Amino acid sequence: MEAFNNMTGTLAPLPAANIDTDVIMPKQFLKGIDRKNLDRGVFFDLRFLPDGRPNPAFILNQAGWENAAFLLVGANFGCGSSREHAVWGLNQLGIRAIIGTSFAGIFDDNCQRNGVLTLTLSEEDYQRLSALANDAASNRITVSLEQQAILFNNQRIAFSVSALKREMLLGGGSAVDWTLQYESDITQFEAQHFAQRPWLKRDQIQQDAPA
Repeated sequence: MEAFNNMTGTLAPLPAANIDTDVIMPKQFLKGIDRKNLDRGVFFDLRFLPDGRPNPAFILNQAGWENAAFLLVGANFGCGSSREHAVWGLNQLGIRAIIGTSFAGIFDDNCQRNGVLTLTLSEEDYQRLSALANDAASNRITVSLEQQAILFNNQRIAFSVSALKREMLLGGGSAVDWTLQYESDITQFEAQHFAQRPWLKRDQIQQDAPA
């Protein structure tokens, strides 16, 4: 997982509420057995016309927003099914942070585990960014996870994230990597647990099994 520290890029507005994971990553892109080329599927029905050409009405196809690194999204973004492909595709498309007022829980967790930062702001701060995101002349911001702040035009919006999210994204490690830092504690717990409950040990179960 790519670490997230401080990043500067373009902010694109997607203000519609309740954009679900089937809109983010339509079901026809879930057939592969790996994560390759999922960027093609992101917002497919919005990004492309029926004949396959880019839809000029969609924000990410417009000059000034076409290479956005950040999305400013409507409420309850990522609702619907739990498909992790949606986050994989967003990441491949170059989206590193998604900013809104609320997110679906499983989608939020999937983002954390795949290097995409989700930020939940107050309505007031959201509206400040909305005015910025809609202007191609001023839609460039810096998101600093180290400072826990969004910086733009000599202004600052502070945000808070959980200690776990911050630690994982700053370090760039997966959930497994994060767990392994406690390997000695886990080993110690296992030893104590089985010492107190020897009948649970696999070799003991095999010895006690009838011939």
